[in-house]
Amino acid sequence: MISLERQFYLGCAVWSYKGWLGSFYPLKTPAKDFLSLYSQRLTTVEGNTTFYAVPDEKTVKRWKEETANEFKFVPKFPKTITHEGLLQPKIVDAIAFLERMRKLGDRLGSVFIQLPPSYSPNYLEDLSLFLSVLATQNIKLALEVRHPSWFKEPYSEKLKNLLENHHIARVLLDTRPIYNAPSDPQINSERRKPQVPLQPHVTANFTLVRFISHPERQWNQAYLDEWVKQLDQWLKQGITVYFFVHCPIEDHSPHTARYFQELLEKSGVDVPPLPWNELEKLEQLNLF
Repeated sequence: MISLERQFYLGCAVWSYKGWLGSFYPLKTPAKDFLSLYSQRLTTVEGNTTFYAVPDEKTVKRWKEETANEFKFVPKFPKTITHEGLLQPKIVDAIAFLERMRKLGDRLGSVFIQLPPSYSPNYLEDLSLFLSVLATQNIKLALEVRHPSWFKEPYSEKLKNLLENHHIARVLLDTRPIYNAPSDPQINSERRKPQVPLQPHVTANFTLVRFISHPERQWNQAYLDEWVKQLDQWLKQGITVYFFVHCPIEDHSPHTARYFQELLEKSGVDVPPLPWNELEKLEQLNLF
């Protein structure tokens, strides 16, 4: 069976967020120390930064050097590859990006392909060819779709089969907390999350959950309780889970992640300790 440290990873979408100073990071922490401190508290990060710009090789190696041993990055494909028309013409660029991410070594968890809402099942052949080539690169891949038709038959099943054939994980986007609450926390958000159905299909030996939390904890509770039960099942089956907590107001994300860890532990789900909690215990001992 896969070791516990390798079965469950918990994190957020970013590490460089100044709004966390004084709560998640010590108050006067310089930005250059954010990643190192993040990896001492949580165990994975979605790495949204690569969606906007491809880091140079030196930067990627620095990311590896600055993070804890068990830490995992899940970088997102650049939008120039996924959000500018067909995927087939971008295969060479996609492979080059995977090679750059390979420099993360054992810090690389999976690489995340997010398709825009405009990318419909009409492009299934394009997607199939793209994934068939990338699947040969010996790097774990995960795919998120957003066009509504991917969530309906026959395309839901076709997508599931395609991903299973290539051992590619289906990204599970859970936006229920922000759409089923009386207040809309996305009013000031530049990029609104899509309201798509949650279909918990596991298509590989690992899965990615993107939980879009509400800043008011009460509107997350029922859904977090559901995820506790679901993760308990998956982990017992040996499925590795990457669980990412987002929030339209990112100030809350690390604390919601920590609360989810508490729920898992209180429910008896067999997950490894959160580094954040271990760090605080160590700091308290040092005071004495």
